[in-house]
Amino acid sequence: MNESKIKIKVFGYVQGVFFRYTTRKFARNLGLTGYVKNLPNGTVYIEAEGSKDKLNELLEFSKGGPKHAQVEKVEYEYSLPTNEFKDFDYIIES
Repeated sequence: MNESKIKIKVFGYVQGVFFRYTTRKFARNLGLTGYVKNLPNGTVYIEAEGSKDKLNELLEFSKGGPKHAQVEKVEYEYSLPTNEFKDFDYIIES
């Protein structure tokens, strides 16, 4: 299997528009593991593991996001998987 990891930062109007919720749903439907969270600077951070083709689908999704999101740019990098995740969830920071 062609397993990989991707780290994605999504910039724009991406917090408060169900971005984390829809990302989690999309990633789970793809069978990916990892998480999504809001960062203090207004971006959304995604870390996911799975097959390269499914990670590419997640990357394409993140370039548009849910209905009311306004994605300005996306930065990403691939790396070797660490197999540290059991599911895909979102993290709520306090």
